Amino acid sequence: MGLKYSSKINKIRSFALLLIFIGVAVMYVGIIFKANAWVMTSFIILGFLFIIASTIVYFWIGMLSTKTVQVVCPSCQKPTKMLGRVDLCMHCSEPLTLDRSLEGKEFDEKYNSKRK
Repeated sequence: MGLKYSSKINKIRSFALLLIFIGVAVMYVGIIFKANAWVMTSFIILGFLFIIASTIVYFWIGMLSTKTVQVVCPSCQKPTKMLGRVDLCMHCSEPLTLDRSLEGKEFDEKYNSKRK
């Protein structure tokens, strides 16, 4: 049974890509309302705002990934970036941790939360 998790950086990038697709879909819905200029314009602007939000998320994760810890995955030997105490390899989804007290334990994203 494989892990259902993915790297945090990849999750955020996937969310930003989803925002782009939603924005384009909303703009296409606006084309349906060509007869009513106000409704069409509203959908076009709403779709544009989704795309702007995606740009902001991409910029944010880009800035965040420059400050992450870069480690070499022991499984695939490729460099990967880690966010938090535990994360997965971006290439092979191997569980990684920098916290010695978590080594050997079952992978759980809850280890990254400040609440216990």
